[in-house]
Amino acid sequence: MVDEVVVPFVSSPPRDIGGTALVVLDPGDSVGVARRPLASGERVAEQGGRPAIVVAERVPPGHKVALIDIAAGDRVLKYAQLIGVAREPIAAGAHVHSHNLDFVRADAHRASDPPPAVVVDATDVFQGYRRADGRIGTRNFVAVISSVNCSATVAHRIADAFDANALADFPNVDGVAAFTHGTGCGMAGSGEGFENLQRVVAGYARHPNVAAVLLVGLGCEVSQIGGTLADQGLGEVAQLRTMNIQTSGGTRATVERGREHVMALLASANEARRESCPAGALSLALQCGGSDAWSGITANPALGHAADLLIRQGGTAVLAETPEIYGAEHLLTHRAASPAIADALLARIDWWQAYVGANRGSLDNNPSPGNKLGGLTTILEKSLGAVAKGGTTPLAGVYRYAQRIDASGFVFMDSPGYDPASVTGQIAGGCTLVAFTTGRGSAFGSKPAPCLKIASNTAMATTLADDMDIDAGTVISSGEPISAVGRRIYERLLTVASGVATLSEQHGLGDHEFVPWQIGAVM
Repeated sequence: MVDEVVVPFVSSPPRDIGGTALVVLDPGDSVGVARRPLASGERVAEQGGRPAIVVAERVPPGHKVALIDIAAGDRVLKYAQLIGVAREPIAAGAHVHSHNLDFVRADAHRASDPPPAVVVDATDVFQGYRRADGRIGTRNFVAVISSVNCSATVAHRIADAFDANALADFPNVDGVAAFTHGTGCGMAGSGEGFENLQRVVAGYARHPNVAAVLLVGLGCEVSQIGGTLADQGLGEVAQLRTMNIQTSGGTRATVERGREHVMALLASANEARRESCPAGALSLALQCGGSDAWSGITANPALGHAADLLIRQGGTAVLAETPEIYGAEHLLTHRAASPAIADALLARIDWWQAYVGANRGSLDNNPSPGNKLGGLTTILEKSLGAVAKGGTTPLAGVYRYAQRIDASGFVFMDSPGYDPASVTGQIAGGCTLVAFTTGRGSAFGSKPAPCLKIASNTAMATTLADDMDIDAGTVISSGEPISAVGRRIYERLLTVASGVATLSEQHGLGDHEFVPWQIGAVM
């Protein structure tokens, strides 16, 4: 690790980048990003007035070009932040990527003084569902949740009976969704893995977007329904029913009885009506997957601006994916509202280092092949872009996986970088919306919280127009300001919260993306 001076992250790249061959995010950067394919011998310039450079080799769009001569061992900067050190001498104009850039981690620092608090101006509204206990949702589902993999098929067969035709008499219900998983038994009845599952099941059962719930078990599993009800305080959920296959007469009888339970729950769920609710009641999960070099330049900072707008309405934005903030955690600790919050985040980083090491892995083993193809070289570079989703407001809390989020503002939830598992934890924590940025294209959707997909580049947004709700690539393709794209995202989120279906919802995605994070031995 090396000491690194904390420079406030430049979450809004220069706006006059349309038409330039190279995009440079800070005057002190040693690399620029190729806006288009660059040919060997091509003479290119970047905005900012520095002399033109001659490209030494073919460079794909989104990949990095050295702006200056870089000596072996020198730090390489992008976003005014360290993204690695040169493995060998790199001449100006050379392609900078995995072949000549090595990982090195900077020390995390805390701010000497807490950042200024957010001034809330709650004026925006959406049309949501007010629950009797005060929760406010954006969707109105009946959930069928399995306690164990052994009851997964039964849970699906119960839910599958309620297609669009069967729900015709319940126009205020968005659907009956089965949430099943591959664990619940063959595991320790205590410890982190067991606690994760319990929190996930409870979080979905009490979720603001769930009007009623049926829990289905086998009867002999480690994760007993009765224990979940008692330990997680689910007695507060009024419309909740339970059943076990072993005491209900077997598979066929349980399916038939379960459908009767759901029919009764649908009648009560259908009584819900949308009404005007403050935007500050929304809780937004911030996600990215299939990132490319443009993610940290366009989609992620634009989503960060949208998160800032929501937080200034009194809402909550939840960043996650701990392995994908690794190397950029100093940008978050610097924004922590208290030393305790900064220390809590660093403690999760330390836990991950021990966890990955025990499994003979490394947090440095990132980005993925798709990320690298898109121009990302080190986890530092990827993490710097990922953190941009969190906007600029103070870090108000750090939560364990699937822990119930009880703070407003910008918070962090510990989770894997694997998108389905991460989003499952955020939704269990209470997120009522998901915003998912992608540069390579990721076919992801979620229930019961709708997922808005945001493309980092216009080419991919065009190719996958059937999956991308927002094209943030206009920051590059047409010079649209980050703030304008962020405003578009925020306003679309309000319409989605009010019931307008996202593209992933129109495709019916979300039934197989419920993936509780499994930790511990399978025995």
